[in-house]
Amino acid sequence: MFDKLFEAQQKAEDVKRRLETISLTSEVENGAIKVTATASKKITAIEIDDNFINENGKEALEEVLVIAINKVLEQAENVSQSEMAAVTQQMMGGLGGMFGQ
Repeated sequence: MFDKLFEAQQKAEDVKRRLETISLTSEVENGAIKVTATASKKITAIEIDDNFINENGKEALEEVLVIAINKVLEQAENVSQSEMAAVTQQMMGGLGGMFGQ
């Protein structure tokens, strides 16, 4: 039983490490604003086209940046949930033997 629990913990740690290596990008305003994050929800880069700032101003930039960040974090959440669901399904299949299933 403890072997299965240890294995499940190891798989969860593997998923966390894998999420760090998955890069996601959100673009808004036809690519004028790009936000990149890992699937573990860490923002790694923000790119802003100078023309966007000059043409739209600070307030518009702030609004669009919030949208781009929320989009990339939503993508990260979806990837994270998918990865964890796959591991959970594997774990439940492996744990079934512990309960005579």
